[in-house]
Amino acid sequence: MSASERYDVAIVGASIAGCTAATLFGRRGARVALIERHADPGAYKTMCTHFIQSSAVPVVERLGLAEEIAAAGGVATGGEFWTRWGWIRPPAASGRPPHSLNLRRARLDPLLRRTAARTEGVELLAGETVTALAREDNRITGVETFARNGERRTVRATMVVGADGRQSRVAELADVRGRVRQHGRFGYFAYYRNIRLRTGQKAQMWLLDPQVAYAFPVDDDLTLLAAMLTKDRLPEFKADPEAGLLGLFRTLPDAPEIDSSRRVSKVLGKLEMPNVSRSPAPRSRPGLAFIGDAAMASDPLWGVGCGFALESAEWLVEETAGALAAGSDLRAALGRYRRRHRSRLRGYDFLSCDYATGRRLNPVERLMFSAAARDAALADRFEAFGTRNIPVRSFLSPRAIARAGVVNLRHRAAGRQPVRDAGVEVAS
Repeated sequence: MSASERYDVAIVGASIAGCTAATLFGRRGARVALIERHADPGAYKTMCTHFIQSSAVPVVERLGLAEEIAAAGGVATGGEFWTRWGWIRPPAASGRPPHSLNLRRARLDPLLRRTAARTEGVELLAGETVTALAREDNRITGVETFARNGERRTVRATMVVGADGRQSRVAELADVRGRVRQHGRFGYFAYYRNIRLRTGQKAQMWLLDPQVAYAFPVDDDLTLLAAMLTKDRLPEFKADPEAGLLGLFRTLPDAPEIDSSRRVSKVLGKLEMPNVSRSPAPRSRPGLAFIGDAAMASDPLWGVGCGFALESAEWLVEETAGALAAGSDLRAALGRYRRRHRSRLRGYDFLSCDYATGRRLNPVERLMFSAAARDAALADRFEAFGTRNIPVRSFLSPRAIARAGVVNLRHRAAGRQPVRDAGVEVAS
């Protein structure tokens, strides 16, 4: 049995990016087909540490979900960052969202899906897999799907949106190849109960250069412990990932107390995490756009995936909803989205992919990070950069670099000597 229906937008993938775009398009009066291969409304992404950077919190608020996320146990959090020069402890944020959010995907994904499904104009097509793209005169005009009950459907749409992750099936069918850059680290994480962080509700991140560890509070009074380590450390972790994870945390400065903790999840790992990026709106594929990881899956070390999914979905809606409503040509609107996406995220993607090789901090990073551990204004700038509230060019502006140089020169002039913090040397 087959059917054919017409929509303004067909979105493939009902996760963070897809549900956000569907909800916002629906509110702008568009008729949306939200296509999800999982039939279970409670399906969620497991390989994710689900940190929503504060730069994306305004999107959550515009979706009207801040209260629901809080009711589901979402944790409003900030961050403190250990470096070999000491802790970077940012002051209270000024002129930007005051906190980031953390809610496990087991709760976040179903919440976003319910919100989209109850939005007027949005039809959730759950349990349907995209098998082909519909085309007319070199333009993508929809998708063909296959359901578990054997039904085939042709979903006609003015615009098709790939929101189906870094291994996007839509991109494969459209022959849109991504730029793949290999990753020099691997990661493991797990959830624990009965852990109290020395930072309270603030996340902790240890930049061990080149190894990285994290601990942050999540819903249900749990704490996520995670590590991203260079590939040469894999043999010692692969045999017993939990022993490796806990062994690492026992060596960290100001580490959380873990001896009385209890693991409540599997230890999840990812050994290969290539960075993948595609054009968010390929010129050669009129009527097609990508959001979330389908457009850019950068190094998960920095916890940007969820935030970029929310933001890119909103950018696409803001740039194209008017053209859809007016029935005008989408090429100019998709061009604006493409430029906006690249302007906002390309710098971050470059730095993320460069650091993902597993290298140590370069001289500029050492300058900025060491100064941020010694100066409140630079700590604030570091936090704004880390939460993606300011662009790379602002973090590395001539004025910021000059201030960092002055801070470090004054530090040296003060004659301070290296100290030891929990067995780890803190350099002067």
